[in-house]
Amino acid sequence: RSALQTPRDPRVHDRARTKSWRPHARRISRDPTRRRRWSGVGETKNAVDLVTEYNVKVEDLVRGEIARGYPHFQFIGEESYSSGTRPPLTDVPTFCSIQSVLWRVFPEHFVNKSINKTNNMDGTTNFVHGFPNACISLGLIDQRVPVLGVIYNPFLDHLYTGVRGGGSYLHTRLHPEPQRLPLTPVAARPLPSLAVALIAVEWGSDRGPDAIRRKANSFSRLAGAPPHGVMAHALRSVGSAALNFGLVAQGAVDLYWFIGCWPWDVCAGIVILQEAGGFVTGSKDVLHDGIVTEAILTGRRYLAIRGVAETPEESSIEVQKRIAREFYDTVEDIPLDE
Repeated sequence: RSALQTPRDPRVHDRARTKSWRPHARRISRDPTRRRRWSGVGETKNAVDLVTEYNVKVEDLVRGEIARGYPHFQFIGEESYSSGTRPPLTDVPTFCSIQSVLWRVFPEHFVNKSINKTNNMDGTTNFVHGFPNACISLGLIDQRVPVLGVIYNPFLDHLYTGVRGGGSYLHTRLHPEPQRLPLTPVAARPLPSLAVALIAVEWGSDRGPDAIRRKANSFSRLAGAPPHGVMAHALRSVGSAALNFGLVAQGAVDLYWFIGCWPWDVCAGIVILQEAGGFVTGSKDVLHDGIVTEAILTGRRYLAIRGVAETPEESSIEVQKRIAREFYDTVEDIPLDE
């Protein structure tokens, strides 16, 4: 029996919506002077993989806050993983946190040592440039399965929440009540082929000659006219894995594909998307059945498909499986850059 009883009460979403950190995030995200007063912006692997000197400090602080509130839960985060601390995934409830650049969004909280445990950020490059697609995200894994996710974009004040078995919602200032995802009912959204799809893709941080060639070829095949391409409606690059998952969940994007991100990038988004009727799978070679196994969660290759309407010939999941096969028949295989 799990040590965690996943909450299915809709008030879980309300508590996330009313957290006190949202006003701070909105105020700071709108102040360009704060976004640009950094002396600690650096690089990890290359000039497009941005980090700060505070990343490790912030992750340590988040780990400490989680340990106090949930002493028996484990924690997986980017900075500790990169430094060599790589605990195996177990059945114990585990918080999964993306790269910590929290100090940029919540400097007052960092100084006061008062940080909510859901505050870590995805979309570092976007934030550095003031492009309004960066988010705070934290997922929770129980028995090696993602069960809870929170994603918050302070630029747009968009908050996504998802609880396994409890649905997923988008909370915005424009709507007093949370909006159940997807925003348009699945029954009204067919997806007959890639040719009518809006697809989110990313260039990623691996810009070596082989990787960039394979990515460019794949994008060309997705966007190009037949017979050399499928001529999808369009490609989009949002710059945040978590937000891409949120956009697929709400139905604004039909598919999202990325090679090279990590479990902490997608854990929260997987829950939110699945609760919206979406489909998540891994590489071309895995079984595309919509079940996110540990191998898929940690495999660093992700394909996300929104909830789709069934047809007289196919159920919703059969449509999603067919779209996944069509997608992988179109793109090139891209080796992981370890």
